[in-house]
Amino acid sequence: MTARQPRRLLRPLLYAAAAATVGGGILYYSYRPRNIPGSDPAVVPPKFGPDGTIAPPRFPKVRSRAEQIADLRRSAAKVPSSEATDGPFSSLFRSGSKIHNEETKVEEPYDLLIIGGGATGSGIALDAATRGLKVACIERDDFSSGTSSKSTKLVHGGVRYLEKAVWELDYNQYKLVKEALRERKYFLDTAPHLSSWLPIMLPIQKWWQAPYFWMGTKAYDFLAGSEGIESSYFLTKSKALEAFPMLKRNNVVGALVYYDGAHNDSRMNVSIAMTAALYGATVVNHMEIVGLEKDASGKLCGARVKDLVEEKNGKRAEEFVIKAKGIINATGPFTDSIRKMDDQTVDEIVAPSSGVHVILPGYYSPAKMGLIDPKTSDGRVIFFLPWQGNTIAGTTDAPTEISQNPIAGEEEINWILSEIRGYLAPDINVRRGDVLAAWSGIRPLVRDPKAKNTESLVRNHLITISDSGLLTCAGGKWTTYRQMAEEAVDEAIPQYGLRTGPVMQVPQISGTEMVDDAAPLDGTCQTHQVRLIGAHGYSKTLFINLIQHFGVETDVAKHLTESYGDRAWTVAALSAPTEKRFPVRGIRISPLYPFIDGEVRYAVRHEYAQTAVDVLARRTRLAFLNAQAALEALPMVIDLMAEELKWNSKRKDLEWRESVKFLASMGLAKSKLGVTRRDVESGKAAEYDEHERKLYSRHDRPADTIESDSKFESGENPMIGKDSPANK
Repeated sequence: MTARQPRRLLRPLLYAAAAATVGGGILYYSYRPRNIPGSDPAVVPPKFGPDGTIAPPRFPKVRSRAEQIADLRRSAAKVPSSEATDGPFSSLFRSGSKIHNEETKVEEPYDLLIIGGGATGSGIALDAATRGLKVACIERDDFSSGTSSKSTKLVHGGVRYLEKAVWELDYNQYKLVKEALRERKYFLDTAPHLSSWLPIMLPIQKWWQAPYFWMGTKAYDFLAGSEGIESSYFLTKSKALEAFPMLKRNNVVGALVYYDGAHNDSRMNVSIAMTAALYGATVVNHMEIVGLEKDASGKLCGARVKDLVEEKNGKRAEEFVIKAKGIINATGPFTDSIRKMDDQTVDEIVAPSSGVHVILPGYYSPAKMGLIDPKTSDGRVIFFLPWQGNTIAGTTDAPTEISQNPIAGEEEINWILSEIRGYLAPDINVRRGDVLAAWSGIRPLVRDPKAKNTESLVRNHLITISDSGLLTCAGGKWTTYRQMAEEAVDEAIPQYGLRTGPVMQVPQISGTEMVDDAAPLDGTCQTHQVRLIGAHGYSKTLFINLIQHFGVETDVAKHLTESYGDRAWTVAALSAPTEKRFPVRGIRISPLYPFIDGEVRYAVRHEYAQTAVDVLARRTRLAFLNAQAALEALPMVIDLMAEELKWNSKRKDLEWRESVKFLASMGLAKSKLGVTRRDVESGKAAEYDEHERKLYSRHDRPADTIESDSKFESGENPMIGKDSPANK
């Protein structure tokens, strides 16, 4: 009896200790200290002079577009020395032998020629360049001109993919989510100025959904592991409505909030391309492939190209050949057109799908909280997210034809608005007239040409090699661009017999010799550690330094640091004085948004912008945020670019016509498609039609009181005596 007594007391104590240990572990895991990307101080802090003034950093410049084109020409033909003037970094990053004489320069062919300057193509260029390979990347239009600029702006693993993986017991779906969650963390680490964490609300409409959604979001957290940031959490109805007051009250019993990433997609794409250029890649936009070159054995050995900018300038675009040991096709929806250049008999593998998004004013959603509707009326998922001060809603998913700038249809726009009405409060009138911009992006879903069932689509991405040696990388999504690039280069190295090696002369991307990039460039893939241009000197307080040094407005300073990182110093320096007491610098190109003149100059000098659309759509995001505002900013943008690029009047007229045509694909009203520059400058283009007039109370006279509160009878004039015949 005496021996059993201690055991009875010991067992509950052990159970209690075990429970406390497990509970404590769960609490620690949920609330452990975590490193939030972008919250760290700048790797390169600003320098202060003896008098307390800031000394802005100086950064290396990328080679000019003309110098890059000269490099392309040298890969296959002799070029006059005057046309091949070396820039400040001409001797860096070069591999292969060179033959020099007094009149000509000839270089070895490129190791890789990448066709396509979207997220995948630019990512491949950066990966290969940081492995010590000699790389060229050419794009027919502009970096991110296609699918890569028309995403939902999320960097996510995919909650819905995880749900499918569980219910369908699909291991491939599970791997896709796991891979995307890892890549999400790399995204946020290498470009903290362009990407951030975003809480996304999942409304609960029935109590039985609460445990189901809770388990789903917790599984999402668990899969992310150390690559996660914040744990998902439950909100009661009152807290959910406090966080997202626009929600419909009567069908919400609570909400779950989980975390995913968000980013500025086209600025991310441009930054990847410019980082590749700094690491030695030859990167050129507006360069069109007109044919592929093969050797005597039928293997690809190069491509014929022409510079479309020459044609825009009214000149004849001379075709020339780029020689390369291997060619990679990374053209997204246009994948099959390049494959058919190689082999006319090849079966098409791209199944294009249209995804429409609309932009609404910022008051439709909280500034720091998104929302996902997991079950729309037709079973699709729709996101409702804050982005760049506005609200983005989408997307649709329907088969489509491939075109350069597809236009969002009214049917898709109205479907999105109808779904929004379903979960917003009834006193919020969701109006078609509130749509500031709308666009359609083409997602290149792919079929495996080697699969027995060619109708089935590949869920992730596909890498395939033709008999002549054309390596095609297609499919996938923005979040996994880096992984796709790594696998493509891994495949290309043995296929083309390439030899990687350490990058011996690493550019000082940070702007100082005191800071070395964390990535050891030893010939292996290091893009998960290579910080993109602008990341080194970025911090969440950098905007304060800009305000204090240049006297720019607060919202402008925040926008610049979140779009350019430490290169905001250069952008602000390129901004013209306002001749006002404050702001001192930065003339806005639109009064509604924080985009300024210095961004246009920076885009031309440092980011290869060659057209007004390059600036309005991809360097700034004005065309995506507000098509009408982009139209009204167009004259100023054209004039600034004309000063930089020495455009004549014919080129300026061409820019006007092509830009207005592009804005039609961004949702510009049909009534505005025929406006002239004179109409915009005179203010005529800003006039509203009958539909726009009815949107707001424009011409009602101001009233201090409403009729029911007036002390006077209806129609009585208080300025005339009561007994006057006029008041009888």
